[in-house]
Amino acid sequence: MPLSEHEQRLFEQIERSLSEDPKFASAVRHSDPKFQARRRIIISIVLILAGLGLVVYGVADSSKLWLGVVGFVLMLGAAAYWMIAHRRSQSTELRSVGGTATRRTRRGMGLIDRLESRWRERREFDR
Repeated sequence: MPLSEHEQRLFEQIERSLSEDPKFASAVRHSDPKFQARRRIIISIVLILAGLGLVVYGVADSSKLWLGVVGFVLMLGAAAYWMIAHRRSQSTELRSVGGTATRRTRRGMGLIDRLESRWRERREFDR
């Protein structure tokens, strides 16, 4: 259903006023799961490179072989951190700014929530 001209003008005015508020824009950006996941992915890439450097240094200097092992463990941990961040960036979770309203996917729902969802879908299908 398209908006009337008056509603469109009101909507554009609200949009402009919200875009001019830097505090609101910052809050929206920081509550975005994709923004947070992107930052975590960058951190994990830096940690992987640091771990790789430690592995190379530990292998090059045979007296500091333990440093290579530490680097390898750091690389494994950073890779696991990257995988978790990547999985979170793919989620469809919605958050309200300054609140806790979320929408769960079917996999993240409890048994009662899934049953209620199926019940509502069944009633919508019958119409």
